[in-house]
Amino acid sequence: MAKKRKSQDIPEQESVTEILEEMTAEGSTGPTTEEAVDPVARLKNEIEAARMEASNNWDLYLRERADLENARKRHQRDKEDALRFANDRLLKEMVPVLDNLERAVAHAEQGGDNNQGLLEGVNMTINQFRKVLEDFGVKPIKAVGASFDPNLHQAMGQIESAEQAPNTVVTEFQRGYLLHDRLLRPSLVMVAKAPTGEDAADSETEEPTPSEE
Repeated sequence: MAKKRKSQDIPEQESVTEILEEMTAEGSTGPTTEEAVDPVARLKNEIEAARMEASNNWDLYLRERADLENARKRHQRDKEDALRFANDRLLKEMVPVLDNLERAVAHAEQGGDNNQGLLEGVNMTINQFRKVLEDFGVKPIKAVGASFDPNLHQAMGQIESAEQAPNTVVTEFQRGYLLHDRLLRPSLVMVAKAPTGEDAADSETEEPTPSEE
């Protein structure tokens, strides 16, 4: 009985093996997913993806190039400003020396002709001093007769004046200077203001004196 059962199991195993082989053969002959895709369409997709990546990389390059150029210009501008204003402190200390020379000349001019030689020597020194300051970019600020500018002038007070328009600089106590386009020292000035009270009323009602024939 055992031999007979064993002989019956062998055909069953062989049939199962044959079925598996047939299924494998059918699966190998069927189209795969990769072979089912159109190669032309796949190539177009790859080209489009590469084109998008190239466009993004180009935009990134342009932005980086612009940032680099802006940084270079900013660095160059900072470097030029540092060179232009490197002597700011030194020149600020030199300007009072010129003030004292000009005061000495003004005082000597009141002494008559006895100081003529001294005046000529000091004036030559002043002119040379001014030339040096101009070479370094120092320029005097025009104050008297100009409208008061808080960026350039420092008001020491106000003076009532019917001859000058209000807010006009009428007196300069100390000359101001610019270093290139930057304020080195403000001008110390007095500013005109409109007359008040009785003086203003008198100036308005005053009539010209008739001429005698």
